[in-house]
Amino acid sequence: MRRARILPLLLIGMTAAPASAQTAQSMMNVFDTVGQRQQVDSTTQADDVKIRKDVNDRMTVAVRVGGSGPFRFLVDTGADRTAISSAVAAQAGLEFGASASLHSVTGISQVQTATVPNLQLSQSDIRIVDAPVLEAEHMGADGILGTDSLKSKRVTFDFEKRIMTIVPAEQRAPREDGTIVVTGKLRSGRLIVTNAVADGHRITVILDTGSDVSVGNEALRRSLANSGLVKSTGGVDLESVTGDILHGEYTFVKKLEVGDVALGNLAVVFADAHTFEKLGLDKKPALLLGMNALRAFKKVSIDFASKKLRVILPESGSLEQVMLAAR
Repeated sequence: MRRARILPLLLIGMTAAPASAQTAQSMMNVFDTVGQRQQVDSTTQADDVKIRKDVNDRMTVAVRVGGSGPFRFLVDTGADRTAISSAVAAQAGLEFGASASLHSVTGISQVQTATVPNLQLSQSDIRIVDAPVLEAEHMGADGILGTDSLKSKRVTFDFEKRIMTIVPAEQRAPREDGTIVVTGKLRSGRLIVTNAVADGHRITVILDTGSDVSVGNEALRRSLANSGLVKSTGGVDLESVTGDILHGEYTFVKKLEVGDVALGNLAVVFADAHTFEKLGLDKKPALLLGMNALRAFKKVSIDFASKKLRVILPESGSLEQVMLAAR
């Protein structure tokens, strides 16, 4: 039985034992920021942060919390709240707040929260109130960088150079050859694209850089099954940030079209994830588009303010190459 790690949509409604983690010194040797800031215009600069792939093929960046660190945080466009591990909260001496309801792929859990007065990502200082406090062993990192930290930004992931660039959303996006622009909408802080088709069936796509796999809901599975397009390849256990397990079955979608972007032979896990219900997408075909799809491209840019997804195809621009990468 395979196991994949998938982060939740951290929808928090107000109403810990230390986790294993690398020391700050060892993290200094693994993660670092790009020293020079890129000029955008006469008044604004871009923050460049080096990204690394973790064992589950997701993206992590170096983050300092209250002067401590750096710590390894996952960049998760599928989470609307930034979260922190109990170990980091203790090391940074954070003040704990009230408990909150956390909606993950497996359901609803009560979690402790904390106030993060100063979270530093490269040159940007961010204050986070009521950040969920979770265990690093379940997150697979020291924390999660959610859309509450990125909502006023445009975030570009350059997979070839392994650099994440962050600029204010109001700055004009640079024109690059091979760029395809897809317009979506925001729902609970996440970028959602409704102009999408999976094997001829209309679906809704949620961008989720926190998941190493793409996850489809039961409505999508039924829709494809009625056309004889679903053939299970095996079982997968999805692990949420609370450590709970959700069983799923994985297969391949022959062709996924998101706007003018096409992916072929995309591995998809079908599971009855609570995420879809929370977003009001449990009754219609929907898909969490994970890193196995996004890494097929040379660059991916997510602009939360203008509700746009921009992707740059590999140098060859061939659909065949993108299809292979999607697997």
